[in-house]
Amino acid sequence: MSRLSLPASRIHSEQVTKSEKWLGYLLGPAGALLLNAVLATYLNVYYTDVLNLTPLWGGLFLTVFPIVSKVIDAVTNILMGQIIDRTRTKEGKARPWLLLSAPLVTISAILLFTVPEANDTVKALWVMLSYNLFYSFAYTIFNMSHNLMVPLSTRDGTARGGLSVFNQITTIMMSGILVALVFPMVIMPMIGVDKSKWITLMSILAIIALPLTLLEYFFTKERVTEEASAEDDGGRLTFRQQMRIIFSDKYMVLMYVYFLVYTIGTTLKNLGLVYYCNYVLGTYNDGITQMLVSVIGGVPMGIGIFAVWPLAKKFGKRNVTMVGFLLYALGSLICWLFPTNLVIVLVGQFIKNIGGLPCAYVFMALFADCLDHLEWSKRIRADGAAMSIYNIIAVAMVGIMTGVFNWMLAGAGYIAPIAAESTEAAAATLAANGLTAQVALESLKPAVDGVLTVALQQPASVNWVISFAFVGLEVFTGIILAVILWFINVEKNIAREQEEIKARRTAE
Repeated sequence: MSRLSLPASRIHSEQVTKSEKWLGYLLGPAGALLLNAVLATYLNVYYTDVLNLTPLWGGLFLTVFPIVSKVIDAVTNILMGQIIDRTRTKEGKARPWLLLSAPLVTISAILLFTVPEANDTVKALWVMLSYNLFYSFAYTIFNMSHNLMVPLSTRDGTARGGLSVFNQITTIMMSGILVALVFPMVIMPMIGVDKSKWITLMSILAIIALPLTLLEYFFTKERVTEEASAEDDGGRLTFRQQMRIIFSDKYMVLMYVYFLVYTIGTTLKNLGLVYYCNYVLGTYNDGITQMLVSVIGGVPMGIGIFAVWPLAKKFGKRNVTMVGFLLYALGSLICWLFPTNLVIVLVGQFIKNIGGLPCAYVFMALFADCLDHLEWSKRIRADGAAMSIYNIIAVAMVGIMTGVFNWMLAGAGYIAPIAAESTEAAAATLAANGLTAQVALESLKPAVDGVLTVALQQPASVNWVISFAFVGLEVFTGIILAVILWFINVEKNIAREQEEIKARRTAE
């Protein structure tokens, strides 16, 4: 990368600018984050309900392949971290990779859904290859570089916190508004289990991500990288040396444990959302139930834009997040005790999301403080290596928990929906196979092409699995996270440590 002549950033100021916040951190990441949010919620639905891969290889395919894929993803994250730490350009060490990721994310996302109509072996191979092309290659490049933008943008704690909030506003807007509201209420009832409609929709989202990712590249700036000297750059160390240094720092270790526990809980919750609203609470793709859960549960996220950072500045990022997770556990417990009561579930979701506000908005600022502490104590910056571990946890847990979730569904006896040309044909299919529709066939509305999607009544064991995934597990993870945060008091001395880092560089 050092010999390449890259397009220059449009940001030249030494201080964080308004255009940087709005274009680089709010609008720029929106395309790729929207795409990822849709995939996190609906890709597994596409595999189980559209491609009907649940019974493939006796239920083992959807259990094993995500886990194996994430082993590959973990390796590519390590490699990408090393590449970033060794990248030398005038445009920084992480930003240049945003430029490369833009077309790769678009192309690989389209391939995820264009699975050919062929035998099971061909389908399985296409799914495995396209999944790894997107997650292990294209999105790894984007996600690694994108996540380093806040830590590398500035050392100014207030400005860094503001960028973290802007970044999370985008994430929450994509997942909490578009994916959680528009998709279940408008999009999913329209596309049903029609494969061609899924391909069209996802192709549009993938193409939108391309220009927006380029916008993030042009309107961000790596000020911390620009000030770093060659002597304190961790890129000269081997990966083993970097890992030894990173894992000798207690704050980094605690942050990784924290993120591991958090990711396990949120991944199962995300996987269970659609199934929970469809089967435990409402009717299949009714356009209302999931919308209500998302609106009532997501309202606090809008409030958090204005409330969280002032509270974090007054009481500390760690303290506000710690108290928040106790509320998080309480809200989850309320939902779990009454999983089929929509009103009580909405109340629990509201409380839970109030508690989740600090984590959603200030986590990356707290992680950046830990990176600065590591630089102060060890005299190196190993941003790429540190972020590779963060990303390995994120992607590995997505794969592992997807496999676990699918294994739980298969073991509990999950029954995928069926498509029929008419209510009479649906009734005949149900009678022939001894199945029961979740709602009266007469109440079903056909898609534009006239095809009916018929959801089937699930066994009680399936509904329990879905409820535990969506609301039960986070009762426990919320409490565990609050305990872990008690020991992450990096903010206590971070201002002094940052001043000492600046003094060292001035003396060099």
